[in-house]
Amino acid sequence: MPTIRLTIEYDGSAYAGWQIQPNGLAVQQVIEGALQQLLGEQVQLRSSGRTDAGVHALGMVAAFTTSRQLPLQAFVDGTNRFLPADIAVQSAQEVAPGFQPIGDALSKHYRYTICTAQVRSPLRRFYMWHIREPLDLAAMRQAAAHFVGRHDFGGFRASNCAAKTTVRRVDRAELSQEGTLIHIDVVGEGFLKNMVRVMAGTLVDVGRGRFTPQHVAWLLQNPDRKKAGVTAPACGLCLIKVTYGDDDPVEPD
Repeated sequence: MPTIRLTIEYDGSAYAGWQIQPNGLAVQQVIEGALQQLLGEQVQLRSSGRTDAGVHALGMVAAFTTSRQLPLQAFVDGTNRFLPADIAVQSAQEVAPGFQPIGDALSKHYRYTICTAQVRSPLRRFYMWHIREPLDLAAMRQAAAHFVGRHDFGGFRASNCAAKTTVRRVDRAELSQEGTLIHIDVVGEGFLKNMVRVMAGTLVDVGRGRFTPQHVAWLLQNPDRKKAGVTAPACGLCLIKVTYGDDDPVEPD
């Protein structure tokens, strides 16, 4: 029975997150339904992680095992035929039966987008956090540099995060500007619940002058969620890419 790895793009605005749950429609539920229509059998997707309600993805990776033998492109085109316009399978690869989307991942790349335009954008409101006042980008960059390395991110997680350890490795935390847009790109081995959103909220507080850049270093030494910034809105967050060691493309360029 082949194991198929899918790379999936979705707009999370209408969904209660990736994982199937009782309180709303999940992206996983919709894709599993489409696969059942294509394959004529139930399959269970194992994903590279979870995204919260309203969070988007360019490169979510998920895998499943099926008894059906189909050309790889059929898993793309056939599944997309049964998916709504806000979800699409971008690619499919056959992988080893023991492939674990979470356990085999080397790193994940998230991007958080902020808009500092004076006037809000109705067309882009589901894809960025609108902040009208100017932000000190240089200070935010100084603060972001403290995230790089292996640290205790206990001050940067949701109160209901169930992770057994709060130590995580961040390989990159960089800010770039594109007109009125500020992108926060974070790459690491794995993330706690709401971790990137709290990181983004804390950097915004640095940009507003509420915190100094050194406050981020202090929080990593003294994990206290109450001393960190707000949890940034979900709409600004997107999972860009999940990287594996086989060098196969797992997202569209």
